[in-house]
Amino acid sequence: MVIVGNCMQDYFHVQLSDDKQGRRILELTFAGGVLRDEWVLTDVGITLCSTIKCTIKEETKPALYVFNAVTKERIGIFGGAYLFTDRVSSLKTLISQKSGYPVSIYTLRTWQGTEMYNCNCLSDYKLDLGASLRMDVWDGWKELLKACVTGHKNNVQRYLAGKQEVLRYQERVALYIAAHFGHLELAQWLLNRGVRADEAVGVHPYREWCHETDHPDVGKCAIHAAAEAGQLLVLKAFIAHNVLCLQCQNPVGQTPLKICTLQGHKDCVLYLVMKTWSLVSFPNISLPMNIYIKVKKWLFVAQKHIWKVKKRLVEFKTRVGDTLVVDGFTEPNMTSRGLHRLHHENGGKETDDSGNKSLCVSEKHGTNKVSHDTMRNGKGQKLKLPPIHQTITNCTRSKDTSLGDTFKNTWTAHVPLPPLVNAANGRPQNLTDPHAVIILNSSLKSFSKHSGRTPRENAIYCLGLASEFKEKTWLRQLDVARMLAKKSVCSF
Repeated sequence: MVIVGNCMQDYFHVQLSDDKQGRRILELTFAGGVLRDEWVLTDVGITLCSTIKCTIKEETKPALYVFNAVTKERIGIFGGAYLFTDRVSSLKTLISQKSGYPVSIYTLRTWQGTEMYNCNCLSDYKLDLGASLRMDVWDGWKELLKACVTGHKNNVQRYLAGKQEVLRYQERVALYIAAHFGHLELAQWLLNRGVRADEAVGVHPYREWCHETDHPDVGKCAIHAAAEAGQLLVLKAFIAHNVLCLQCQNPVGQTPLKICTLQGHKDCVLYLVMKTWSLVSFPNISLPMNIYIKVKKWLFVAQKHIWKVKKRLVEFKTRVGDTLVVDGFTEPNMTSRGLHRLHHENGGKETDDSGNKSLCVSEKHGTNKVSHDTMRNGKGQKLKLPPIHQTITNCTRSKDTSLGDTFKNTWTAHVPLPPLVNAANGRPQNLTDPHAVIILNSSLKSFSKHSGRTPRENAIYCLGLASEFKEKTWLRQLDVARMLAKKSVCSF
């Protein structure tokens, strides 16, 4: 295919390029599928008088790459040279919109480890086009943020902090991330815990004393994240739980309706318009929604004040003796260290500096012992957990770990599968020749070692490639997949 591509380039006099700004490539398409350079024409069924479509594509490369230390992904930030004249705070706003993280839970560092502050310009750090940055989060938060991104409610509950002020901040962060990714179950659970979608995420309690000079986007709420991402179901859940979300404004004064209009989320705009200009009916009176929201807001402020006076409670604010983090003066606590690493560094303590509950795992005598606060009864005594029994099945396919250990012994116990080798497929059931067994096992191990896939995974991979040729029939796609699989096996 490389030869064909070069011939097309010389015949049509196409000038291709590949530099820091972008690249210009020649793409060959046949039967709806994009042809790859390492393929042979006959492998994909290209014969004489076939038609190949040639397309010139121009791809713009990102100006910066940001490595997410939690998800291990690279986020591309597009823009020209003007991007480097902006401040770091503007870059963090773009990263927050792409990653779904609030700006107050991470910091940016150059690849050499220099921390980047919001008030500085990107040009102060002498970055080039295509440079890579690193996004680090608070120590002990890595497991919690992974659970928030995947929407796993039980893991989020497991990794929440023990300190009350840090716990409330983590719940607001979790609701913000759930709103961005559309995790409705996690969002409903957090709303039932008393987290408000129209409450600003704010800053970490360690930075409470310097919140006035922090990033402006710390005033964003979960409802704004749902509006930016166009998560209609989450928007409906937030507004059904608290109608004040309709008029909640972000730091620049934009309501969720204005945000959805700017982002072009048509379904969200229609829903918000219908709710904003609707009527709220009572037995003796009907009020427009904007009047009802004003009355509701006034009642909420009054009830909150009365409740504080009655309970004699004060807000959780930083006090003398609490941990304080100031940029450039204190030791950074945002290095993306996990709970287990903090546990070892703190000498086996059950909690880290952020108040997170850590997990103590001991592999003595081949058993795992877990120490956790929830494993104690009401009298403070430790609870003895029953042993874990491993389910043993007679299915010969239980050794296949391609679907993960989770599904290994669940569905195979109820659905009996035929053996891999039987009399119907024409293969011998018992290999009596030991040399044949050795050669077969060594060939399979050699193929898996060099290709990085098992033969079954390789077959699925080839079927996926062949399915890109949508204009071909299913049998033709099967022939292409068989040929590609044969070529990949012969190459090893």
